[in-house]
Order: sequence, then C-alpha cells, then structure tokens
Amino acid sequence: MSGVFVMRKLVRSRFAVLLALPVAAAAALVAHTGTANAIANGDRATEGQYRFAVKLVMTGIPTATGGRRNSGCSGALIASQFVITAGHCFRDFKEGRVNRPVADSTVAMVGRVDVTKPGGHDANVVEVHQSATADVAVAKLDVAITDIEPLTVGTEPPAIQSLVRLAGFGATTSVNAVPSNQLNTGQFSVESVAASTTGVKGVAPSADAAAPSACPFDSGAPYFSEADAAHPVLVSVESNGPDCPHTQTEFSARTDNLAAWIASITGPAPQPSDPAPQPSDPAPQPTDSATP
Repeated sequence: MSGVFVMRKLVRSRFAVLLALPVAAAAALVAHTGTANAIANGDRATEGQYRFAVKLVMTGIPTATGGRRNSGCSGALIASQFVITAGHCFRDFKEGRVNRPVADSTVAMVGRVDVTKPGGHDANVVEVHQSATADVAVAKLDVAITDIEPLTVGTEPPAIQSLVRLAGFGATTSVNAVPSNQLNTGQFSVESVAASTTGVKGVAPSADAAAPSACPFDSGAPYFSEADAAHPVLVSVESNGPDCPHTQTEFSARTDNLAAWIASITGPAPQPSDPAPQPSDPAPQPTDSATP
C-alpha cells in the first residue's frame, strides 16, 4: 500500500484496459467481469437493504486524446428524481469538475443490491449541480422514482466517535480495481469534522476481522447514520483516502452543511405523513327499555 491519499476518482487500472477498447466491446466485457463484493473487507448487502444506494455507470467519457473511456461511481437517491454523489465523478478531460454529465451515457441503477438481477430502476442522468465548497454533486434523473424511500439529508454534523455506515459499489482493492455489481457495506467511526470533510475510519465487526475501507469506484457512496434504523440519515459522501484495503482515516465530503443548497435543487424533503386514522369503536346499540 502506498499510503498516499488519492481521490476516489475514475481510476486507471485493470478497468482502464477495458476503457481503451471500443465502447461497445468494453461494455460487453464489463458485464461479465464484475467482482463479487465492493468495499474492502465489507459485507454483502442483502436484498431489500439500502434501496436508496445507487451505482452510476458512465459510458463514453471523452479523453484528452479524443478517445472514449468508461467508468463509474456510487451514490444515493435523496429525492425521487435526484441522486447525490461525489463532485469529481463529473469531470472533463482537463480534470475539472463540471455542471453537466460528461459521458455519452450516465445511468443510475437504483433499488437492487445486485445490478445484474431484475428489479429496481435504471434512469439516465440529465443534469449535474456541483457544490462550490465540497466534493459533492447532485444529479437529476430523467424519471422520478416513487417506490423507493430516499435517504434523508441530515442537517447536523455527526458526533465524534459516532458510528455511520457506508454502502457502495466500489472495488475490493486498489490493485487492478474493478467496480462491483454487488452492493457492499461496512461500519465506520467518525474521527473528525472539518468545514468540508468528515474523517471516518473503518470499524472491524469482531476482534479477528479486518476493518472495512472504501475503494476506487466507491466515490460518492453515502455514509449514513442508523441511530434510527427505520430512517437512516445522510452524513457525507465518499471522497478520497489511502489505497485500499487500509486502516487509516478516510475523508468524506460533508453534506449536513449543504442541506439548504441541496434542498434548493431537489425541493424540500417530504414531511412524514400522519398515521392513518384508526376506526373508532362502533356506536353502542340502543337497548330495548320496554318491559314485557
């Protein structure tokens, strides 16, 4: 492991060899080369978990030499027609973040833990909004997804040493990294909170197990609090860190202090509906008071 901090960007690795192929041929090959897991030392998500998790597939990204390459990121559905991810997932060939999709096709795969299986939704990214202060982008989809509960964007910074969960479609190692077709997850401890970043470190599930760490193609994956397991809350999105697997601090992009900006794009979050009224007890029936 190099120990050098690198952006969890669209890496050039074994996947980059595929990118050098014609787009159609690369797409056909990638469909058969996904890894079994994602996130180094993580756990497979089970069907129905974290349905807000998103795999972003970019096909036909222009290069400085006039060619095309493919890549991908992770993200989360935060409104029926909007996904949050890392800002660096949308970069031009000069490595500058841009307010638009850069690939010929950017597809958001939402609502399934294994994207090779049926179910969920595939939607096209049609707009991109970049944060001016953090490595965060909000992408608009061409269709609204109304049967999946979006991940709530938190408005308060996480407490130091609090636990958060990461769910992403990244690789399992930085060596010959390949994005996964399988959603993987792991727990992390909040180590620091700065103006635009939140430092997190993987938490080993047991004394004899390795701690999880984010990998290439986890860019944009959500870190979220499960203090209320029924209503997880977004804390940050994966941005950069050391080569994986590792046991060092990972740096994610804060989102709580971007909540107002995010809402200006997506619209206000829907308020929880009041419980449906319960039927009242039937009215008592009058008794016959006449005597025989």
